[in-house]
Amino acid sequence: MAATVRRLEDGSIALVLTDADAHLLAEASADQPLLVRVAAGTDGVRARAELARGLRALGDGPVSDAHASLLLAASLFARSRVADPRPALTAVLAAADAAWSAGDRPTCLAALEAARSVLTAATPVEGDCARLRDHLLGLHALLEQRFADAAGPLRRVLAHGRDDSPETLRRAAMAALLLGEIATSCRMGVRALAASRAEGRDDLAAQTLEHLAYAEMRAGLHARARAHAGEGLQVALRSGRSNTAAHHRAVLALTASVEGDTEEVAVQAALALSTARRHGLEQTRTLAEWALARAELGRGRAEAAAARLGELVRADGGHFAVRPLLMPCFIEAAVLAGQAEAARPVADAFQAWAGFGIDRAAAAQLARCRALLATAGAGADTVEDLYRRAIDLHAADIGDYERARTQLLYGNWLRRRRRPREARAVLRDALHGFERCGARAWADQARAALRATGEAATGLGEDAVLSSLTPHQLRIARHVATGATNREVAQALSVSVRTVDHHLRNIFAALGVRSRVELARLVANAPEREPMAR
Repeated sequence: MAATVRRLEDGSIALVLTDADAHLLAEASADQPLLVRVAAGTDGVRARAELARGLRALGDGPVSDAHASLLLAASLFARSRVADPRPALTAVLAAADAAWSAGDRPTCLAALEAARSVLTAATPVEGDCARLRDHLLGLHALLEQRFADAAGPLRRVLAHGRDDSPETLRRAAMAALLLGEIATSCRMGVRALAASRAEGRDDLAAQTLEHLAYAEMRAGLHARARAHAGEGLQVALRSGRSNTAAHHRAVLALTASVEGDTEEVAVQAALALSTARRHGLEQTRTLAEWALARAELGRGRAEAAAARLGELVRADGGHFAVRPLLMPCFIEAAVLAGQAEAARPVADAFQAWAGFGIDRAAAAQLARCRALLATAGAGADTVEDLYRRAIDLHAADIGDYERARTQLLYGNWLRRRRRPREARAVLRDALHGFERCGARAWADQARAALRATGEAATGLGEDAVLSSLTPHQLRIARHVATGATNREVAQALSVSVRTVDHHLRNIFAALGVRSRVELARLVANAPEREPMAR
């Protein structure tokens, strides 16, 4: 390493690097810091120092600070006339990532424009730089809502996914996600993760897991998203990337909101929001707030869900890329809360989003939203046609969750129209869909709706319902039904109180009951026998 040692005025020793070795600064990570003080030197040295500082802040600090350091690094690289454009490109694209995380669309566009300027000055543009150019051109066109112009560059990025490089595969997975090809994004993400693990790259693994868990959540593959977000959280915490950790916590809260685990939603969302507010992570904040609202909606608290989502669906609220995804949730909550007029302008905005064609789930969700809004003023045929159209369009969904939500709303509409036989068929499909994707709170709603049609008396009797429990769950249920506390049940069965708490939550979800009194009544009416072991 070519360097000189210099004693500074304060008596400390500084190691002064040449441009040739200053790359070591950018390679220093939060968990393996480079213990070097850099004296004022060339623009190239200062540029690399700012790049290292900006990348650290992007992972573990206010993203506004990261953005400022990264743009300064790009400016210093330009002034130093370094022949290789890749460090400057790394800086400006990371600055765009910071602006994206902050939900600042104009600033993100400006950073992408700066990246394009760097590439324009570089000749020839080939290899990694050509792939980066396609990525930024596609992303820039998307942010300007020029979707036709985005497709070509992003498909070229996707085509590079044939390589085995973890960074190339990660970028291909991101391109597929931007194109709305969610299943492809999941496949590419899994390959990128395997490649990152093979090279021992925790930094790339943390980023890859962030995008993979998000894509799987979009696909309705909530169990997989939970597993990958949990792994990503551990990698991010191990490598000191609190911002990435907060994003993973927001995804964990969203998966828990599907499963009906309100305690997990509250814990993960609170931790995600704490970091998001401190570091200006608007995307993470929006996802965490969405998780809290969806948990409320899953518990039948539509008014609370609508109140939480109202700020996020405004044109100036929430993260610009997440806002369209939570619009159907707000429309459903608002209509069920008797606030249909507040939902109508949001439905119009969502219709514009669905028209772009890059969100393949949007068409089915839009039909469902229109059916909800039509219940107040349109004829029954119109409402029914919209629900049936939504269910048909859901056939293209990867997961069961969104389709089951539509079936639950349609089944409840049929029930209120005094068409119980048709309602039962639709609600059974909804129940089975929720059970397949582990959406316990929503399955509770479907069971309650089925009971309201008379299903409990004709095939869902207490014995049949209790037979869905494991032998251990049934023993706990019978102890609780006697009036025993969780601590008393734990002592009787020689298990921990936490184990009883966990099983009792699952029992409530499986039986569709909300209190110990309801559980006692259900157990009292059932025959005294053990279910078959599973």
